[in-house]
Amino acid sequence: MQLALGFREFGDIAWVRERLRQYFGEPGAPRLRTPVSQLVKSIISSRTLDEVSRGASQRLEDHYPRWGELAAAPVEDIQAIIDDVTFAIEKAQYVRDALCRVSERNADFDLTFLRQMSVPQALDWLEKLPGVGRKVAASTLNFSTLKMPSFVIDTHILRMLRRFGFVRRTADIPKAYGAMMAMVAEWSAAELSELHMLLKRLGQTVCRSNHAHCEHCPIGERCRAVR
Repeated sequence: MQLALGFREFGDIAWVRERLRQYFGEPGAPRLRTPVSQLVKSIISSRTLDEVSRGASQRLEDHYPRWGELAAAPVEDIQAIIDDVTFAIEKAQYVRDALCRVSERNADFDLTFLRQMSVPQALDWLEKLPGVGRKVAASTLNFSTLKMPSFVIDTHILRMLRRFGFVRRTADIPKAYGAMMAMVAEWSAAELSELHMLLKRLGQTVCRSNHAHCEHCPIGERCRAVR
């Protein structure tokens, strides 16, 4: 009988990535935004479908072609532009306040100074911004042109990490992040981005929160939840 995935073992996550590549195919390279553009998109994207958050962030950039204009805009105007995302009024406030804080560090909204920091230091700096938690901070580092290795964990991925036994069932995103980064400490930003996309796709199509199709899961043979 196959054993459940071991706790914090690199070989297991490498096996998962390879099986998901075989099942879904290798995902294409994602579009890399500037760090501040990724920051804004990530703030907007929480608990919102990807296509909705992409459209909302693009409308913001079209309406406010300069970040200073967005940072100075009334919250109600920002909300009106992103009104199709969840919690639009809160996110509008967070976007404006976060950009104001960024401008205090760099008037041109350039976040490339984060490259001079270690990943933990950069995460810590970003997480002091309004509306920025571990997911948004990790996205800003990994999915942008910064290309800093930081694994992005959303609700889909956290659910699967708990089910498969990589983290405890009570683990939150920061704890899951720490466990995963300990396993994949040598992986590049691109490798972590690929793993994120593969796991997220699995969570959206097979390992769903309300109806997991375990019989079709490409990694079910080792999943603790299946056992």
